Amino acid sequence: MKLLIADDSEVFVHRLESTLAEVTGIEIVGYANNVPDALQEIRKEQPDVVILGLGLQGGSSIDVLEALKEDQFKTIVIVLSNCSFPQYRKKCLRSGARFFFDKSTEFEKVAEVLRTLLRRGAV
Repeated sequence: MKLLIADDSEVFVHRLESTLAEVTGIEIVGYANNVPDALQEIRKEQPDVVILGLGLQGGSSIDVLEALKEDQFKTIVIVLSNCSFPQYRKKCLRSGARFFFDKSTEFEKVAEVLRTLLRRGAV
């Protein structure tokens, strides 16, 4: 599974890398900390999964989601945010995210979802 991480927190990215290192079958193919770089890397690498922080520099994850929807990318997007208000969750899911998790309370679900996708051959 090719995976790309787009988040503006270096500390969070390192934590995520450590967690994902335990999941067999994942290859991290790119990183981005802002909207333009995220879109460029996604288009270049065509990852199976993108882990996307909600508050990116130069825009938001909504901008990325809407661009991916417009480009008709089949990439599975997991949004992780400290802002887990229902309106953000709903907007991200409507805009094309497959999953939306709170960074502080649902972080461990990311690895679970990735393992499930790998096991089911969904990517």
